[in-house]
Amino acid sequence: MRCRRGGVLIFGFGPFSAAVDLKGSNGGGGFDQLTLWHDWDQSAFIPLVNELERRGWRSCFTGEGSRGHQGIYTHPAAPVRLSMDLSYWNKRRLRLIPHWNKRERRC
Repeated sequence: MRCRRGGVLIFGFGPFSAAVDLKGSNGGGGFDQLTLWHDWDQSAFIPLVNELERRGWRSCFTGEGSRGHQGIYTHPAAPVRLSMDLSYWNKRRLRLIPHWNKRERRC
């Protein structure tokens, strides 16, 4: 199940479009991930990730070749990690992924 909303702020940055994905067809499986994007500004997340690093979030990068690169941002006190598309074809995404989700890329 996916629920969408516009005008979302994160750490005071935005506004972004957002979609919350819930597990299961009725959402009964709980929170899976939150995806943010900006409809026309592919650089809109840069000030946000700069602020995350200023607040002590650590970053690492995945991917080899020309596809699948992600910037992964983690903080010991946060229950989620952030994954930002670095190579993309359409709209750059920033996803908030709970730590229990092991199927998404890590570094």
